[in-house]
Amino acid sequence: MLDAKKLANFVDQCWGDAIVPTLVEYIKIPNKSPAFDPDWAAHGHMEEAVRLFEGWAKERIAGLPGATLEIIRLPGRTPLMLIEVPGAGPGADRDTVLLYGHLDKQPEMVGWAEGYGPWRPLLDGDKLYGRGGADDGYAMFGALTALAALREQGVPHARCVIVIEA
Repeated sequence: MLDAKKLANFVDQCWGDAIVPTLVEYIKIPNKSPAFDPDWAAHGHMEEAVRLFEGWAKERIAGLPGATLEIIRLPGRTPLMLIEVPGAGPGADRDTVLLYGHLDKQPEMVGWAEGYGPWRPLLDGDKLYGRGGADDGYAMFGALTALAALREQGVPHARCVIVIEA
């Protein structure tokens, strides 16, 4: 059984201490979808985003016994991050949960309010503005934080495969 107060404290601390600062850095990277940046590989923004996410994830999976992280690179394709976390608890490896996210962003577009911009992260109260921070860029953070919270409280979970495409 989950202790809701302990869970909320754990997630709030992770969110404030590690996730938001990383999302701020991520928003600064103009890693647009290849549909909007045909020269994405030459520009290197996608690779920069992958390195940022990989570094954050490696720190987190260290606390998840047996977890692995692999970056798959194929010629002409954006990288793919694959994280596997073994199940915890009796019979936990019988099932697998797939969690998905992506790193590419939509183009800049127009209409940003004064002081706001697509590649300029801005914290306004408890809201973070900028391209990609709320467009599945948070998926890996949410998945790994949820798994760490379950482990912290000894709650069983199925094997999890996290796929983050760039």
